[in-house]
Amino acid sequence: MIKFPPGFLWGAATSAYQVEGDNRNSDWWQWEKDAGKERSGPACRHYELYKRDFDLAVRLQHNAHRLSIEWSRIEPREGKFSQKELKHYLDVILALKKRNIEPVVTLHHFSNPAWFARSGGWLDNRAASRFLGFCEFVVRPLAKHVRYWITINEPTIYISHAYILGVWPPQVKSYIKAYIVEEHLAQAHVQAYDMINKVYKELNLGYPFVSIAQHLMDYIPHKKDLKNQLAVYLRDRLYNMGFLERIIRYSPERKHLDFIGLNYYSRQVVDPKKFGLENLAMDVLDKKYTRCPTNSLGWAIYPKGIYDLLLELKNYGLPVMITENGICTEDDNQRWEFIYSHLSYIHRAMSKGVEVIGYLYWSLMDNFEWDKGFAPRFGLIKVDYATLKRTLRRSARKFAKVCKAGVLK
Repeated sequence: MIKFPPGFLWGAATSAYQVEGDNRNSDWWQWEKDAGKERSGPACRHYELYKRDFDLAVRLQHNAHRLSIEWSRIEPREGKFSQKELKHYLDVILALKKRNIEPVVTLHHFSNPAWFARSGGWLDNRAASRFLGFCEFVVRPLAKHVRYWITINEPTIYISHAYILGVWPPQVKSYIKAYIVEEHLAQAHVQAYDMINKVYKELNLGYPFVSIAQHLMDYIPHKKDLKNQLAVYLRDRLYNMGFLERIIRYSPERKHLDFIGLNYYSRQVVDPKKFGLENLAMDVLDKKYTRCPTNSLGWAIYPKGIYDLLLELKNYGLPVMITENGICTEDDNQRWEFIYSHLSYIHRAMSKGVEVIGYLYWSLMDNFEWDKGFAPRFGLIKVDYATLKRTLRRSARKFAKVCKAGVLK
């Protein structure tokens, strides 16, 4: 029997664009059409059905829920902020509070207002200040209801997919532009962090808990030679810890992080063909040789990776919240095995002195998985997209017992 500490946060996560539906003022909405991708359309209709969805979260014994605020709803045109949409998100947060569910609020989860994207997006030197304007509009009225803020979700995934691999809007392939975007995202976090703390001080609300949600992957060398070891080190610096350390370097006496949000899904077996920078940073072992179970997207299932990464994060001396961890699969037994094994390794890391304060499964319900469309099924709750019927999966009920008792049997 594995016991988690009292006060541990148990729940699941969503993002606005993936579940709300009809975010027509977002860059993604237009890109889906222009790129001929599957359309997000009504998605899960969570915008209208959030109370029902939160009632299901109560049935699942969740005491925390991670959600995002869609910037393109709040500021559909530059400088034109919507009080109506602000009230909607206030109502959403109050609905969580009414159900004794702690909101963990994300301010940027991949999608941008279309006007922002058209005028240069995160490449523009005004990007951080524009984002700050949005943050200031929403944080002050929501502050007394929110303790946990995530400024930016998975900055390195956004950078790699949008500005290196070029598979997300704006579909750019440029290491130089990727570096510029990284700098602007880091500036945006630091400025938002300072602003949130200022607001809480002015409102006499005590200290908030502010962070990013950083996607980390466990990099494993195929061979123990110099080339493989160098590639692992480089990737860990570039994709895992580099953004955290860039934030910290802004102010060595103040880390600009109150905890670390960890998103973990998979490992990568590293096997560079030669010492070229692109090889060291990108080459992987052919999947057919990795001998590891996979999810429906072919991502390796490797629970020990979350243990390895938590021990590495211990060096930062900050609490860690698992802000995403999940599996897309049609096999619900595999989903429960995934949750169980990862929770086991999380507790093992805690026994080694890592302070983990919560576990939020990705995701509460099946949803629109960006360029992958609706096919991947990550949800604790099954969604019939034709009827919008929600069905609790057996894995969700098993996880509910863990959430209720704080015990993994």
